[in-house]
Amino acid sequence: MENKINKLVVLGAGWLGQALCLSAKQVSWQVQGTHRSNEHKYDFERQFLLKDEQLTHQIDLQDAYWVCAIPPRSRHSESNYPETLTAALKLSKTLNAKGFLLCSSTGVYDQEAGVYTESNDISCTNERQIKLYEAEEQVLSQDGKVLRLAGLLGPNREPGRFVAGKELNTSSQQVVNMVHQQDVINAIFAVIKHWQVGQNIYNVVNPSHPTKADYYAEKCVQHGGELPRFTSNDKAERKVVGSAIEALGFSYRYGI
Repeated sequence: MENKINKLVVLGAGWLGQALCLSAKQVSWQVQGTHRSNEHKYDFERQFLLKDEQLTHQIDLQDAYWVCAIPPRSRHSESNYPETLTAALKLSKTLNAKGFLLCSSTGVYDQEAGVYTESNDISCTNERQIKLYEAEEQVLSQDGKVLRLAGLLGPNREPGRFVAGKELNTSSQQVVNMVHQQDVINAIFAVIKHWQVGQNIYNVVNPSHPTKADYYAEKCVQHGGELPRFTSNDKAERKVVGSAIEALGFSYRYGI
């Protein structure tokens, strides 16, 4: 992170975006991170709100890299996520952004068993895939880049607490595709640092892929929760490979 890139705008300063903002500030970057409210807890927070086709914002950071970390739940059909993304891309160009990076999801890939890399075709057979893919295409068409993130874990987001005692609509033998919050933050900085030479799309997925039965059993034991139940025990490995980004000098350092 020791380079001349020192300005960052983060759209969606929530669980991931806020941690990214704080990491950037720790190494003396100029940072602005957005949320919908005009009431701010941190000095870097700025309002960014698109309502009734009217954009209200407080972003004024010129010559910055932009990272869209708005969570996937905001991409549901009832949200105005596509319009918000369009407004953000337009504003970023007005402020002479150096680049625009979208945090997407490995959910863009098919749910069928198989090994998935950045070169896989996207079938867009369900609503979630369609929303993710359309957002990616919107950013790529504006010369931006995309990170497809696996399931996130980290501070205050422990998988064992989410699944304890629940019935999961998946096979116990399906493998997990997960990544730690800090690895994602480091991946974002790696892509920004190598913006001119990197790929347009990278998966960010920890190389460890235990079965869901083994993984969640371990996590539930750690947090004292009841083990989850699975709807089947069929062997079904849907594995997303996140090794391509390592060509940028990035490495996965945080366990899942």
